[in-house]
Amino acid sequence: MITFIKKNQWLSGILVVSVVFRVAAALYLGDEVVNLPGTYDQISYNTLALRILGGHGFAFGETWWPITPAGAPTAHWSFLYTLYLVGVYLIFGPHPLAARLIQAILVGFLQPYLAYRIGKQIFSETIGLVAAGLTAVYIYFIYYGATLMTEPFFITAVLGGLYLTILVAQASADKNDSAHLRKVIKLSACLGLTLGAAVLLRQLFLLFVPVLFLWIGWVRRKENWRSTLASVFISSAIIVLMILPFTLYNVSRFGHFVLLNTNSGYAFFWANHPIYGTHFQPILKSASYQDLIPVELRNLDEAALDQALLRRGFQFVIDDPVRYVFLSISRIPVYFMFWPSKDSGTISNLSRVASFGVLWPFMLYGLFRSIAGRKLSFKDRLSTPSFLLIFFIVIYTLIHLLSWALIRYRLPIDAVLLVFAALAFVDLAQRVKTWRRASARAI
Repeated sequence: MITFIKKNQWLSGILVVSVVFRVAAALYLGDEVVNLPGTYDQISYNTLALRILGGHGFAFGETWWPITPAGAPTAHWSFLYTLYLVGVYLIFGPHPLAARLIQAILVGFLQPYLAYRIGKQIFSETIGLVAAGLTAVYIYFIYYGATLMTEPFFITAVLGGLYLTILVAQASADKNDSAHLRKVIKLSACLGLTLGAAVLLRQLFLLFVPVLFLWIGWVRRKENWRSTLASVFISSAIIVLMILPFTLYNVSRFGHFVLLNTNSGYAFFWANHPIYGTHFQPILKSASYQDLIPVELRNLDEAALDQALLRRGFQFVIDDPVRYVFLSISRIPVYFMFWPSKDSGTISNLSRVASFGVLWPFMLYGLFRSIAGRKLSFKDRLSTPSFLLIFFIVIYTLIHLLSWALIRYRLPIDAVLLVFAALAFVDLAQRVKTWRRASARAI
C-alpha cells in the first residue's frame, strides 16, 4: 500500500514534471508568434493585444479574420484571454514568452491537480494520481499549454467547473447548519467564477452550464430546495455579472445586442455550407471561407453578419436535413482522429498518435468500467459524478459534431477522458495482480 506521505510525494513529483514539460514547450516556442499547426489563433490574439496597447481598442489595423475591415470593432475573439495578454504585456513588455511561461506554470500545475482531485473524489486516490500523471505527460496539453490561445485556460476552467459542480451537489446544506450553508455559498461562488471564466474563454460552454445546474438539482432533490436554488442563483448571478460588462461594451460599439462573442454564426454557416455535400473537411481546400459569404451581406458589421450567417446556416439544415445528418456523421472521424496523416506535419502526427492514439482504448475501457462497475438503478446512476463527466463528454461532442469539428476542439473532452483512462489502468493492474496470485496458487 502506498502511504499518505508517498502519495503526496507522487503528486508533487507529477506536478513538477507537468510544469517542467510545459515550461520547456514555452521556451521552445520562444518570444515570437508564428503560425504552427493548429495554432493560428495565437497570431490573432497577439496582434489584437498589441493593438489595444497601442490605444486602438478591440480592432485590427487591417482586414482580419473572419472578414472584419481594418479599424472596425471586433468581438470575434475572447475578451478575457486578450486582456490576459494585455496585462502581461503591460507588466513585462510585449514579450509573448512571458505570457507563455506564466500560462505554462499555471496550467501545468492546475490541470493535473484538478484531474487528481476529480479522480480521487469520484473513484480513489490512486486513480486520481494516475489521472494527474496522464494529464501531466499528455502531449497535446504540453503543446497547447504554451500557445497563446484559449485552449489551456479553457481546459483548466472546464476541469475546475466539473469538480466544483460535484462538490456543490454533494455538500449538505441544512438551513439550520450555518457552517454547511457557508460552505455551500463559498463553493457556489467559486463555481460561478470558474464557469464564468470558461464562458468568457469560449462562449460555447454556455450551452452546457444549464446541464450542470440541472444535475446539481437532481442530486440534491432530497435536500432543502431553498438551499439548492440559492446555490444555483449565486453561481448564475456571478456568471451574468461576468458577461454583462462585455455585453454592454458590444452594444455600445455595434449599436445592437451582442451577448459576448461574434463567432457562432460564422462557424455554423461555414461548417454546414452545401459546398461540403455530405463530407466535412476540417480545413476547406476547394474555396476560401470568405468567398462563401454572400456578397449582399458583406456590408454588415461583424456582429450583424454573424447573426445573418447563423440564420443562413440554419436554413441549410432546414432545406436539406438528410444532408445535414450525413454531414454531421462525417465529422466523427475528424473529431476523433488518432492516426497519422500525410496532410499533417511531424508535430501534429506525433502529438496525435502519442497521446490520444495511445490512450483512447483505455479511455473507452474506463468508461465501460465506470458504467458496469456498480449495479445501480437509472435514477441513482444519474446522480453519480462519473455520469456527470459522461454527460459532458456526450453533449460537448454532439455540439461539435453538429457544427464545426476540429481535433483541438476535442481537447476538453480528452482532459475528462483521462480520468477514465486512469480508472482503466488501475483496474487492469488489479486484474493482472489477481491473475498472477491465482496462477501462483495453482502452481
